[in-house]
Amino acid sequence: MENEHREQVAKAATIVMIAILVSRILGFIRERAVAEVFGRTATTDVFFAAFALPDLMFQLLVGGALSSAFIPVFTHYLAKEEEKEAWYVASVFLNATFLILLAIMFLGVIFTPSLAPLVGMGFTGEQRELLVLLMRVTFPAVFFTALAGLCMGVLHSYQRFLLPALGPIVYNLGQILGAYLLGPVIGIMGMAVGTVLGAVGNFSIQFPTVVRKAAQHYRPILDFKHPGIRRMVELMLPAILGLSISQVNVIVSQNLASTLETGSIVALRLANRLINFPLGIFAMGISTAVFPTLARLTAKGEKEEFSRTLSFGLRIVFFITIPSAFGMAFLRVPIVRLLFESGEFGAADTAATAFTLLYYVPGLIAQAALQVTTRGFYSLQDTKTPVKIGFYTVVLNFLLSLAFLQWSRLGAGGLALAYSLSSMFNMILALAILNRRVGGFVDGRLWSTVIKAALASLVMGLTAFSAASLLTNQLSMASKLGQLIQTFAAIGAGVLVYMALSVILRMEETQFVIDLIKRKVRGRDRGEG
Repeated sequence: MENEHREQVAKAATIVMIAILVSRILGFIRERAVAEVFGRTATTDVFFAAFALPDLMFQLLVGGALSSAFIPVFTHYLAKEEEKEAWYVASVFLNATFLILLAIMFLGVIFTPSLAPLVGMGFTGEQRELLVLLMRVTFPAVFFTALAGLCMGVLHSYQRFLLPALGPIVYNLGQILGAYLLGPVIGIMGMAVGTVLGAVGNFSIQFPTVVRKAAQHYRPILDFKHPGIRRMVELMLPAILGLSISQVNVIVSQNLASTLETGSIVALRLANRLINFPLGIFAMGISTAVFPTLARLTAKGEKEEFSRTLSFGLRIVFFITIPSAFGMAFLRVPIVRLLFESGEFGAADTAATAFTLLYYVPGLIAQAALQVTTRGFYSLQDTKTPVKIGFYTVVLNFLLSLAFLQWSRLGAGGLALAYSLSSMFNMILALAILNRRVGGFVDGRLWSTVIKAALASLVMGLTAFSAASLLTNQLSMASKLGQLIQTFAAIGAGVLVYMALSVILRMEETQFVIDLIKRKVRGRDRGEG
């Protein structure tokens, strides 16, 4: 049974990670488009600030409502083969959420001038006027992105992962086209228009499948007395509060960055995007795939299997994200230079972004683990514990941010370091509490993975750095081809060293991947025979 759940999670994670990989690559093309067309300027600072509140609304309504309430409760009914009852509850939830989103969109557009200072207190004059305009244009994007998130919740509950993973690809394509096609004509507003079009596409690609699933069950009703809806609300309110607390970290950092030198918000944004690349592909892919399985195991009362599945998810996440973090630290300058240095984005901008990236690196490992632990709590239908931890985390982040800005010369790097340290605190506390709750998943196997991965990653990082330094003298760093060869050769060398060391160290996660490939090959051979 353990292997069955592992293979189910692995298959789903593979689908999600491949789609997210494509999406993240497009995300980098989008960020490069912004850097190349608009540069690290005051205008791009305003554009990124304009997304803070819409992103907050999306995280609260979709991240909180779906992850903490909808998927666990909806999956609970499906696991007990009560599909009709599941869709009755889902109908009420979807109808209510649609109305809330509609109201938020209209109110957001109307009251934007009052909301703007919350995300850019350092902006005045023309910058403030542009901020208000961009926020008004992008609020509808939140509406459609949130609707896409609701579709994602339904499809994930049915173990359907491909279409929800393809949606962000469409979203990124809309933004890229907005930058390159509309940017030269209507300036930064082209990005805003592309964002709205991408959000509509994200929703449109998932909606038809949801309609087919709901065809026989959906009802246009609002019944807030149903016990399933009451349970969703009980779970959702603490989660929304917790997510709002965590998003305050982002808004605090952005507000403080608006008081620093021009381009600080862009440096934070680009460095954060680089960190989110492995975080989004691997940690998010694995946690997304494991979440419905954890919810079903909870519904069936299989506690030991729940603990083993949670441990497996964490070990795979650490196995991948620890070397990713070391790689980012050792190759930060070549990576930033390759991806963003072009047009209006110069060498000084590369140095500033790489400097900020270095201080974000510790937070990558912590945030990756939190992707899994948070879904562990949500699977247990416990949304209050992450809120309590999140409150302490945001207070710590705020105090550390002020301290680094006041008593250090780190600038944007200090804000990134504060975020990383508070994330590490969050991870340690979450692991300790969840381990006590479900019993024994933070064991020798988990520690073995962490220690072996860290040792192998250190050797990997030194190898990659040496390879990059050697190629610096052999290639022209003024050309994109030279930068491409340097970066990918160094990454390739690092990956080979890490995989070789993981085999030498007999890391269980490596063997699992090899065994999974062998089973797939044997199955294909038998089918051909």
